[in-house]
Parts: sequence; C-alpha cells; structure tokens
Amino acid sequence: MFDLDPILLARIQFAFTISFHIVFPALTIGLASFLVVIEGLWLKTGNSNYYQIYKFWIKIFAVAFGMGVVSGVVMSYQFGTNWSVFSDRVGNVIGPLMGFEVLTAFFLEASFLGIMLFGWGRVSPRMHFVATIIVAIGTIISAFWILAANSWMQTPQGFEMGADGRLYPTSWLEIVFNPSFPYRFAHMVTAAYLTSAFVIGGVGAFYLWNKRHMPQAKIMLGMATMMAILVAPLQVFIGDLHGLNTLEHQPAKVAAMEGIWDTETNAGLRLFAWPDQETETNHYEIIIPHLASLILTHTWDGEIKGLKEWPKEDRPPVAWVFFSFRVMVGIGFLMILIGIVSTIYYFRGKLFDSRPLQAWWMLMMPSGFIALLAGWFVTEIGRQPYTAYGVIRTVESVSPAILGPQVLWSLLAFVVMYTLVFGAGTYYILKLIFKGIPEGDQHV
Repeated sequence: MFDLDPILLARIQFAFTISFHIVFPALTIGLASFLVVIEGLWLKTGNSNYYQIYKFWIKIFAVAFGMGVVSGVVMSYQFGTNWSVFSDRVGNVIGPLMGFEVLTAFFLEASFLGIMLFGWGRVSPRMHFVATIIVAIGTIISAFWILAANSWMQTPQGFEMGADGRLYPTSWLEIVFNPSFPYRFAHMVTAAYLTSAFVIGGVGAFYLWNKRHMPQAKIMLGMATMMAILVAPLQVFIGDLHGLNTLEHQPAKVAAMEGIWDTETNAGLRLFAWPDQETETNHYEIIIPHLASLILTHTWDGEIKGLKEWPKEDRPPVAWVFFSFRVMVGIGFLMILIGIVSTIYYFRGKLFDSRPLQAWWMLMMPSGFIALLAGWFVTEIGRQPYTAYGVIRTVESVSPAILGPQVLWSLLAFVVMYTLVFGAGTYYILKLIFKGIPEGDQHV
C-alpha cells in the first residue's frame, strides 16, 4: 500500500484548484481595462472597428469571469474541509479581508456586468461606458483584497496571538498594508495586464496570419505591442523591488530562488543548476560571477544568506522554487524582446506584414499564463513550511481528522470535473476566436 500523506495531498489539491482559478481572474483583470480603453476610443472616434473589437472580447470576458467565480467558490470550501485548523486560528484576520473582497468588489462587478453584457440599446452609450469602467475598477479592488490576504500570509503583522492560539487583529492598517503587499499587488496587476495583452496580441496576429478582420487585428496587435514595450520593462523594475523586499522578509525563499546553499558575498547568478536538497549542493551549475549580489543587494559584493543558515525543516522545497523562478524571469525577458522587435518593425512599417513575427506572437499567447503560474509557485512553495510565514506551520494547519484516501478521491474528482467544466469553457473561448468577429456587427 502507498503511504497517502494527507498533508501533501491537501497541498496538491489546493495547488491544483488555485492554479486553475488564478488564470481566469488574471485574464479578466486585463481584459476589463482593455475593454475600457476600446470603448472609450469608440466613443471618442466613432470608429466601428473599436465597437466590433469590444463586442468580440466582451464574450470572452464573460466566459472567463464566470469560470473565475466558479473556481474561486470551490477553493473556499477547502479551508473548512482540509485546513480547518488554519481557518480557526487565522480566521479573525483572513476572514474579514475575504469578506471585504465580496462586499466591495464582487457585488460591484456582478451588478454592472449585466449592463456590460445586455445593456446595449437599453442604456445610453455613456452609461454603458461607465458600467465598463466600474467593472474594471471592481476587478482591481478584488485583486487588492485577495493580495492583501495572501501578502499577510507572507509577511504577517498587525496581530497578537491569544492564549487559545488564535490570532486577533491589533491594527487593520498594518494587516492590509503589510510589508510585501504593495510590491505583490503591483506585480500581480501588471502580470494580469501583460497576460491579457499577449492573448489579445496573439489573436490579432492569428487574424493577420489568416488575412481576416485586418483592421481590427491591426488595432489588437498594435495595442499589445505598446503593452509589451512599456509594461514588460516596468514589470522587471517592480520585480526587482519585490525581490529586495523578499530578501528582507523571507530570505530563505530568496536563497531557494537563487540556489544558494552557503552564505556568499560576491554571489554569482546561477543561470542553470540542478539543486539537490539531500546533499545540500547544486549539480551542473552555470554561474555569472557577482550578478546575484548585484541584483539582490545592488552592491557588487553584497552578502546573501545560504539555505544552510536555516534548519532543514525550515527550508522550502528548493528545486520547485529555483526552476519556477527561472521560468517566470525567462518569459519576462522574452516579452521585452518581442516588444522591442515589434516596435522596430512598427516604425519600419512592417509590423502587420511579417509572418515570422506573427508566428512569434501566436506562440507567445500562453506565455503570460505560464509566467503567472510560475510566479505563484515561487511565492507559495517558497513560503513553506509555513502557511502564515513564521507564525503557523503547514503541518499545524491541516484538519485533524483528515485522511489521505479521502483527499485523494476528492482530488481525483476535482481533476475530472475541472477537465470537463473548464475544458468546455476553454473550448468555447477558442471556438469564439476561430469563429472571428462577426462581419457587419455595427452599433446602431
């Protein structure tokens, strides 16, 4: 018989469901703001191409929004079934933050989403535009509260622990605006914008490749190029600030990201390595001298603590964090590169004619989702062995009566149901993309 570790299976189950969930809010955050810009341009110029783009993407936004809501509801139940001790001990802190998200964001989005979807011809164009703006703001507010809760789990403060082991708030300002929150919020929202931009740009490139919807495709690819050249470098800057903050508050996570076992000055950047947690060393290292110190401390010979500074039981799973971080950063630099190349092609008048560039944009369509998931793997796996960093361990957070076989069967059920439900939703989105923008879809 296999040893079914309930804690490991519960972690895998939560990782599976949140990985499915996060891609949909990320897409809707970016698409909502994109729709605001597109509708604003239509109102200003009267160009029907903007209206047609809006009508096309609002359908995809609606499907993604619905799948995000469904997958989010499923996750919340796991706090009670698999992580009841965690819920009991930190509920006084996390519970209100999640409640604020529902009260200030979800109700706002749900109320005005109906106007976005069904308000054409029933409300004035300006009122419809206001509804689009409110939904876009709602997505940002939702991200604000979710990131506040998750960031508090990374850098908890503003609480005291009672004699019963429960955490009680002492300062909501400190809880919400915890040390890592500003960086993680900016990093996540920017990632959502980039994720959506590369989906939009990829669809535009697909239509240009097939010589369909040429006016609309040029607008989509052109706007995606602007996001790539402007926002992708900004994301690198935000990521650098986030890294400095993580080095201060979660140095073990940074050591795992860099694959550093012994404390080093003049630390080199490991472009590639194979971390071996058992022997506490790396195999097949490719190192650029001094670069890790320069990036993380902004000094040529800055000190970076190695993983051996912490007991083995306090270290995160190194290989997962190490490789996920490189996937995220690698994709980020590919985004910058395609933004630079596309901008050069634009000024040369070749952006919309280059077949290799169109193929590149199509290949980059899923890149934002991959980078997003890799970034969350770094964040969440790097926080181990804690659920609330330095306060509550994962082994202390799991439900006391949980059994491995029960979690395994529920995990398998999730895999089957998610494959069916979200597979159908993804298929419908792809079907909309292949079907294209309906010809003659003009606003009257």
